[in-house]
Amino acid sequence: MNDIQNLLAKLRQQAINERDKGTYFEQLTLTYLQHEPAYKELYATVQTYSDWAQKQQIDRRDTGIDLVARPYNADGFHAIQCKFYAENYTLKKGDIDSFFTESSKKPFTHRLIVTTTSKWSIHAQKALLNQKPPVTRITLDDLAHSQIDWSQYQPDKPPVLKLRKQLREYQQTAVTRVVKGLGVENKGKLIMACGTGKTFTSLRIAEKIAGAGGLVLFLLPSLALLSQTLTEWTQESTMPLRSFAVCSDNDVGKKHINDDFVPTYQYELAYPATTDALSLAQELKKCRDNEHLTVIFSTYHSIEVLSAAQQQFNVPAFNLILCDEAHRTTGAIFIDKEESFFTKVHNNEFIQADKRLYMTATPRIYGNSAKASAEQDNVTLCSMDDPAIYGNNLYTINFSSAVQQGILVDYKVIVLAVDEQYVSERIQQLLAEDNQLKVEDATRIIGCWKALAKHGLSKDLNDDTNPMQRAVAFCQVIERSDKAKTHKVSSKYIARMFQSVVTAYQQNKLTNKSDAGIQLHCQTEHIDGTMNATEKAEKINWLKAQITPNHCRILSNVRCLAEGVDVPALDAVLFLTPRNSQVDVVQSVGRVMRKAPGKKRGYVILPVVIPAGLEPYEALDDNKTYAVVWQVLQALRAHDDRFDATINKLDLVGSIPSNIEVIAISDRLPQSKSASTKKPGKGSYQLATNTDIGSKQSNIQFEIGEIELAIYAKLVKKCGNPHHWEEWARDIATIAQRHIRRITDVLNDPANQQERAIFKNFAQQMRDDLHESISDAQLIEMLAQHLITQPVFNALFANDQFAQANPISQGLHKVLQGLQEQHLEKEADTLNAFYASVQERARGIDTAVGKQRIILELYDKFFRGAFPKLTERLGIVYTPVEIVDFILQSVNHLLQQEFAQTLASQNVHILDPFTGTGTFITRLMQADLLTKEQLAYKYQHELHANEVVLLAYYIATVNIETTYHALVGSDYQPFPGICLADTFALIAKDHVGSDLFADNSMRRQQQNELDIRVIIGNPPYSAGQTSANDNNQNLAYPQLDARIEQTY
Repeated sequence: MNDIQNLLAKLRQQAINERDKGTYFEQLTLTYLQHEPAYKELYATVQTYSDWAQKQQIDRRDTGIDLVARPYNADGFHAIQCKFYAENYTLKKGDIDSFFTESSKKPFTHRLIVTTTSKWSIHAQKALLNQKPPVTRITLDDLAHSQIDWSQYQPDKPPVLKLRKQLREYQQTAVTRVVKGLGVENKGKLIMACGTGKTFTSLRIAEKIAGAGGLVLFLLPSLALLSQTLTEWTQESTMPLRSFAVCSDNDVGKKHINDDFVPTYQYELAYPATTDALSLAQELKKCRDNEHLTVIFSTYHSIEVLSAAQQQFNVPAFNLILCDEAHRTTGAIFIDKEESFFTKVHNNEFIQADKRLYMTATPRIYGNSAKASAEQDNVTLCSMDDPAIYGNNLYTINFSSAVQQGILVDYKVIVLAVDEQYVSERIQQLLAEDNQLKVEDATRIIGCWKALAKHGLSKDLNDDTNPMQRAVAFCQVIERSDKAKTHKVSSKYIARMFQSVVTAYQQNKLTNKSDAGIQLHCQTEHIDGTMNATEKAEKINWLKAQITPNHCRILSNVRCLAEGVDVPALDAVLFLTPRNSQVDVVQSVGRVMRKAPGKKRGYVILPVVIPAGLEPYEALDDNKTYAVVWQVLQALRAHDDRFDATINKLDLVGSIPSNIEVIAISDRLPQSKSASTKKPGKGSYQLATNTDIGSKQSNIQFEIGEIELAIYAKLVKKCGNPHHWEEWARDIATIAQRHIRRITDVLNDPANQQERAIFKNFAQQMRDDLHESISDAQLIEMLAQHLITQPVFNALFANDQFAQANPISQGLHKVLQGLQEQHLEKEADTLNAFYASVQERARGIDTAVGKQRIILELYDKFFRGAFPKLTERLGIVYTPVEIVDFILQSVNHLLQQEFAQTLASQNVHILDPFTGTGTFITRLMQADLLTKEQLAYKYQHELHANEVVLLAYYIATVNIETTYHALVGSDYQPFPGICLADTFALIAKDHVGSDLFADNSMRRQQQNELDIRVIIGNPPYSAGQTSANDNNQNLAYPQLDARIEQTY
C-alpha cells in the first residue's frame, strides 16, 4: 500500500462511527485543497459547509455538500462532496443524488467529488455527463500523487510538502540553450528521449522566458496528458502559477470500440476546466497579475477555443506556446479540406504567440518523395526538419546519449521465431476446448512467456538473470470480430488466455523438462481507451504494485499506452503484431528504458509465428511473417544513432550483436551437440559454440544455428543503411566547396601577403612532389580535403599518432595554420555530426578485415560523392580483395619458379605504384606469406607504395599502419615506405629542397635509388574529359610517353 492508503486505513481504525470517519476525510480533503499547489492557487478559501453556511446566514445542516471553495478567478463557489468508502465499494447514483440536487443552484458554479473508490456504477458515471454546473472528480490516485507527504500527515498541523526536484546537468544545458535560441528566433525544437524529464525541463524554460506576469500556452494531445502535466508544473514551479485547463466538445464523446487512442471525458480531469472562449477571457482578465505566471493547459482539439478567445475577446498573444508530443503536429495541409487541430498551431494568425517551442522524443520527418509530391499537388507538408515551420533544433538528448549518461537503461531486442507446429503439439487439449483459441495466438504467448522468463537467453545476461516482472503488450484490436476476413490479435483475448496457454504447455508430456520447470506465473489484464480515467488508473496501479517472486504482470492494450501516459518503469514491451507507426514503437520502447532500482536493462520482445509446414528460413521470404521484426527494428534505427553501428558490426565482422538476440524454437532444429564448431567461411557468421552458451543452455531445445543466422543475415539487408556514406557525401561536398571558396578569397586578397607567400611555397613543393602541371585550384582543393578528412581518420581509428607522425599531414597543417585556419569556418555542426557518425559506424569493428571494408566503403562511396571530379580525373577505382589475393599468390609462385625466391626473401623490394587504399600491401601482410619477423623487417625496409591522391594516401597510410599493428601487436609505428607521389612523374626527376614535406621528399629520393624487384598493383584508368568545358583533363607525362613511343 502507498502512503495515502496507509493513512486512510489508520483513519478507519481511529473512527468510532461513520460520522467520525466522514469528518476525518473532510479534514484530509480540506488540507489537500488548501495546500496542493494546483488548488492552493485556484481557491482563495476552502471551508466546511457548516462554516460557509453560517457566513452566508443560511441553514447549516448537512445536505450532501461537505466543503465549499471560493476561486480567485471567478464569481460564485465550488461545492465539494467527500466520499470515504472502501476501495472495493462501487459508488451508486443514489450516493451522489442529494449532492447534485443541492449544488445545482446558485451560487455554485462548479462541483467536485472526492472519493476513495475508483469503482462507479454505470448510472453514477452517466450522471456526471453534461452536468450544469459541471463536475470534476478527484480520485484516490490523484491524492496519492499529491505534493503532500501523507506519511507525516497530522490533522491539526500544517502538512509537510515533498521537496521540489532540481534540474540535472543535462536539463540545465537544455534550458540554457533553448532560452538562448528563443532569445534570437521565434521558434525552435527541443528533442528529449522518453524518460529524460521533458515536462520538468519545459517548466523551467517557461519560467525563464515568460516569468512572473507572463502568459504561456501548453498544448497536449489528450486530457490524460494534460492532467499529468498540470500536476507536475504546479507541484514543481518555483513561482506561483495561475493555471487554466481548457477542453471543448471536441475532446469528448468520440469512443469507438476499436479506437484505442481516444480522449477522456471532461469530468475525468482532476481540475476544473474552462470550455468556452468567453469564460476563458473573462477569467484571465480577472486573475492575471505581475506575481503569477499564468499558464493555460489545453488539448490540441481545443485550439479553436483559444483562437476565439484571442480573436473575439482580446486575449493577448502568448509569450510562449509549448507544443508537447510535437510529432503530432506534422502532416499535410490541403487547400480544400479542413485543417487538422494539430497543424493549426503553426499559424500565428490563427493562434498568436511571441515564441513557439516544439517538444518531442520522436521527431517525424518526411522523405524527399513525400515532399516533392506535396509540392506538386500544392499541399503544405509540415515536416519537423523544416526550419520555416519548426525552427532550428535547440537541444537534443537522444536514446544513446541518455544511456551513456546513465539517465536511462539500455534496451535489448529479443526475437523469438516459434514454430507453430511445435506449440500446437503441446497444447492439443486446450485447442480442442470451446475457447476460440487460435494456434498462432498460443504460439505468440509461448514465445513471450519464454522471453519474460529469460529462458535460453545468452551469457551476457549474467548480471540480469531474474525473470521479468512488469510488461506491456501491444495487440491489433481490442475485441475479436467474427466478420473479419483475416485474424487479428485481440488484446482482451490475449489477456484472458495467456496463463491458460502457458499452463497447458507446461503440463504436456512432450514439453522439455526445463520448460515445464520454469516457475514464472503470468497475470494479464487488458486496458483500452474506452475505459474511464479511474479504471485506467486502477489498471496502471495494478501494474505498479508490489509483485511476489516468479510472478509477472502484463498489461495488454492496442494503443492507449503508446504515447505520453505515465506508466511505471517496465521490464519489457511485447509487440505481438506489426506497428505501422514508428513513433508508437519508439515511444513504447522508451517506457522500458526508464530507470528503476536494481534495473539493468529493458527488453523489447518480438514473437514471430512460423506457420506449420513451412521451414523457418523459408518464412524469411514472407514479409508478413517477420513484419513485426523489420518494422520495430527500422523504427529503432530511425531514432537510435547506435543502431547502424550494431548492424555494421553484424555485417562487417559477423559478430552477433549483444543488444539483438534471435532465438528459434522448433523440433526441427538441430540439438546443441550438432552445432557447428568450425571456423566460419568467408562471408559467413561465427556460430555460437558450446563454450559460448555455457551450461545455462545445455538443457534447452535449441542452439544458435542456421535459422538464427539466416535471420541475422536478413536483418542486415532489411535494416542496414546501404546509402550511409552517400548521404553524408552530399553535405560534405557542399562544405568542401565553401572551404575552397574561403581559402581562395584569402589568397586573392592582395593584403594577405604573408598567406600568399606561404601558399606559393606550398605550391612549389607540391608540384615538385607530385606533378608540375598541378593548378592552384587543385592545391586549394587538397587543403580543403585535409581540413575535412583529417578528423575522420582519428574518429575511425582513434589514432592520434597519425596526425603527429605523418609527414604530409604535418606539412598541410602548417600551411593551414599560416592561412589563418581559425578564420576558415568549419561548418562545425554538420562536420562534428559526420565525424561522430564515422566513429559510431566503426565502433566495435575490431578486426582488420572489418576495418578494411569500412575503408573501402568510405573511399568508394563517400569520396566519389564528395569529390566527383577528382575521382573522374584520376580514374579512382579499388581492386576487389579476391583479385588482390590472386595476384599476390601468383607473383609469389612465379618468384619461386623463375628466381628461387619469394616475396618474403630479403632484398626483394616490393612497390605498389598506385596504392589507392593500400589494399595490395595490407593483403600481402595478412596473406601468411611472411612470418612475423619477416613482416617486421619488410615493413621497415622493403615495402613501398605511392599515391597521388591526398585522400587515398591518408587512407592507405592508416590502413597499412593499422593492419601492421593488428598483426604484430607492437606500439604504433608509422609506415616509412609510403610517398605522396605521382609514380609516372618520378622518372629521372631532379627534386628541389623541401621544408614543408622534407620526409616525403627524402622517401621519394630513396625509392628512386632502390633495386625494385616486384611491382604489384592496379594502374589508374581514365579516358579523360569528354568536353573541354569540364576543366578536368588528364595529366600529361612527356618523358613516359616518349619512352613508350621509343620502346613500342
